[in-house]
Amino acid sequence: MNRPTTFFPLSAPLYPGSTAQPGLIPGRWLVLGFAFSALCVGSLLWDAGMTIRPRTPSTLIFSMFAALAIGLRYAMRTPASPAQRVARDLSESVGLFTGIALLGAVATYPLAADTRGSIDPLLQQIDVALRFDWLAWYRAVAAHRSLQLLGTAAYQSIFVTPALILGYCAWADKRTEARAFIASFWVAAVLCLLLFRYLPAVGPLATLWHGPVPYLPESALYEAELIPQLRAHALLEIDLGSLRGLVSAPSFHTASAVLYIAAGWPLLRLRGPVVVLSTAMLLATPVEGTHYLADMVAGAAVAGVALTLVAMVRRHLAARGR
Repeated sequence: MNRPTTFFPLSAPLYPGSTAQPGLIPGRWLVLGFAFSALCVGSLLWDAGMTIRPRTPSTLIFSMFAALAIGLRYAMRTPASPAQRVARDLSESVGLFTGIALLGAVATYPLAADTRGSIDPLLQQIDVALRFDWLAWYRAVAAHRSLQLLGTAAYQSIFVTPALILGYCAWADKRTEARAFIASFWVAAVLCLLLFRYLPAVGPLATLWHGPVPYLPESALYEAELIPQLRAHALLEIDLGSLRGLVSAPSFHTASAVLYIAAGWPLLRLRGPVVVLSTAMLLATPVEGTHYLADMVAGAAVAGVALTLVAMVRRHLAARGR
């Protein structure tokens, strides 16, 4: 039977066997999906003649984190206590989420090297049709230090919100929700990368602003600076500690915010914080992410597709009694 849980109770819910979890995505599916993704990214790097610097501190840190997550997940595969169950679920979910995010960021480099031109004029035309004035937003932020600080913090919350969601799911024995969240994040990342390959853009700051830049947002001018270097094959070694997301359209921050809200909404204890953080991130995305509104609309659509696909899979699994 299910037993009620509260946020940070004195003791975590009982380990598996105590709760039924219909629609649980099999762990082997996630592992196989991640392995296939890693193989695809490796193939992209090989085809582009790129390598990851193996002896940097960041590579060492990520390697140690991966070893720790895999080791904990294996050691706690049959938990004998609530604490072991929490450790197992947390190592699984955080490990997979971090790995997917890292693979996605790395994949943008070889994909960018194979792109041509940009669709910035089209994106700007869409913004005009939507009556969105990016320059007005940018000027407002550039003129107020408080908006810059708040925007930067909100934009960086892309790492904080999933930690809250996955941490709570591990504590409250909600593996079904955690795995569905990870699966939707993976699907959204794949869709964004596929679209980026054919819809490259450098962003409104690089295309609309002329003259000295009074305020350099969190995303700076990385697309405008790095994509030409990658196309010219002048950047062949990737430092994991200096990764920059190069996907402008669709906006992955927007897709992530929608996924976070969808994942956090059923978790009553987290609904308020998740909605507030995700909404703040959305408001910060045009300037801090140097995104057109068209990018954000596309990102929200990507999230909608990902959520729909994962929901269909979960319903199918639940109908089969899994």
